[in-house]
Amino acid sequence: MWFHPETGARLGNLLEIPPARVGEAMGNDACQAWVNNNYAMEGIVHERDGESHTDYWGIHWVKDGAFNQIDRFPLADEAELDAVRAYPFPYQHQEDLLRQMEPVARNAGERFLGCDISPCGFEMYWRLRGMENALMDFADDPEFAAEMVGHCADFAIALGEAACDRFPLDWLWTGDDVASQTGMMMSPETWRRIVRPHLQRVFDVGRKRGLWVAYHCCGALRSIIGDLVEMGLDVLNPVQCNCPGMDAVELKREFGGQLAFMGGVDTQDMLPNGSVDDVRRATRNLLDIMAADGGGYILAASHTIPPETPDANIFAMYAEAGVTREEIFDRAADIRRSLPRETVCA
Repeated sequence: MWFHPETGARLGNLLEIPPARVGEAMGNDACQAWVNNNYAMEGIVHERDGESHTDYWGIHWVKDGAFNQIDRFPLADEAELDAVRAYPFPYQHQEDLLRQMEPVARNAGERFLGCDISPCGFEMYWRLRGMENALMDFADDPEFAAEMVGHCADFAIALGEAACDRFPLDWLWTGDDVASQTGMMMSPETWRRIVRPHLQRVFDVGRKRGLWVAYHCCGALRSIIGDLVEMGLDVLNPVQCNCPGMDAVELKREFGGQLAFMGGVDTQDMLPNGSVDDVRRATRNLLDIMAADGGGYILAASHTIPPETPDANIFAMYAEAGVTREEIFDRAADIRRSLPRETVCA
């Protein structure tokens, strides 16, 4: 379960523990860290709107509301394709990025350990090029687009191989948002021709090492789920059940014997705006559907739990999974006792 930094800070105050330990107190079974560009997007937290940073890729981010948004794409103004080809990926910062894994790696053997190397292809390319330019490249010069997606995948692969060699991982977390709320951002045929071969190379990093491979893609990606199964995917996240083609019953019926699903608890409307009873019913319904055959489901929200979500709704979701409020507070008390006195007081 992922918490927006503001949500994590609020729960940390409630539980009287550091925000970094909230997931542990809440009973999360898995822990992982970003080592690719998602760290620059979500791992660097600003307090006030308008505060900004430029990451290792030359992407400029500005806090706008609850999230960092891209303000400047480093390749957006490049008219010459050779100049785009010459873009230097930040291999010199690989060690700095991998260092994000060190705190979570201490949980190896106690919790399910993952490393997030996303975004792995198209999503990384549009963050560099800008969405409009990236899609125009796909339409006007698909060979060039495939080449650039390949360079993005190469960087993710380098991080993944280093992480697999260095940390006792249980799964390799990949991701590449290629869908919107209503459908794919490109035709499935275009995805298969340009993106799939490079995403397959990313999956193979984990597959060759005997790890589970998880993949994150928001939105309505129903038309390529069969491809992902063929590619050896084990876990699909986040299952936005309110998008076309992503009905939980249908997905479980068609792919439940080949995939595990993770997510599905709606963070756009139900979690922040529903009642406690709404949350409990929706969570129970997902559990009943997705684990009807005894497994194949990891309960999680469909995205980061936003700051406007009431605490009561968060606890209701956990309660339906058998994790009570009392159990959470007891774990928090154990965490407090394990902390240096000055940390607890802070």
